[in-house]
Amino acid sequence: MYRVFLKRIFDILICIIGFPVFVALYAIVGLLIKLEDRGPIFYKADRIGKDCKSYGMYKFRSMKTNAPTLLNSDGSTYNAKDDSRVTKIGKFIRETSIDETPQILNVLKGEMSIIGPRASLASVLDTYKDDEIDKMKVRPGITGYTQAYYRNGLSNRDKRLMDAWYAKNVGFWLDIKIFFKTILTVFKREGLYTNGEVKIVVKKK
Repeated sequence: MYRVFLKRIFDILICIIGFPVFVALYAIVGLLIKLEDRGPIFYKADRIGKDCKSYGMYKFRSMKTNAPTLLNSDGSTYNAKDDSRVTKIGKFIRETSIDETPQILNVLKGEMSIIGPRASLASVLDTYKDDEIDKMKVRPGITGYTQAYYRNGLSNRDKRLMDAWYAKNVGFWLDIKIFFKTILTVFKREGLYTNGEVKIVVKKK
């Protein structure tokens, strides 16, 4: 009942309640982004959704315009404290996870959930192994099990396995735990950065 019906209702209700906050953030963060480099406020990323369907995931833009996409050798997104691609306001909204709030729009469109596996890059779908692909059985989330408990502190393989486990064990109380753990993790700023000097693959947008 929860998985197929109530979860979607809760998603919509939470988004409606949180929409005024998003509007306020849009006004403030959008202005700061424009003042820094006059570029677009939003960034739309190609991601893998439920049933392996691709969609555009919204974020407040945290990088300089036309910045290259950097990937680690395991296909995960490069993430470092001294990343020169990230703007000044971008660093702040990333560390506070404010950059993720526009995904409320994806939730309202039915492409995402409040709680769910983190959406992967559409370009890496063919790298998924058989024991990882169950992750795609549910809508990706604004936050999820790996984000709440580990943030960026796991290997790409471990993240996928835990996301697959979540997809097979979706439940009301599990989502409640993830929701409140996410708030704690964001305030404590745990697991923000994972990369130092690593081998990376560069892909131009």
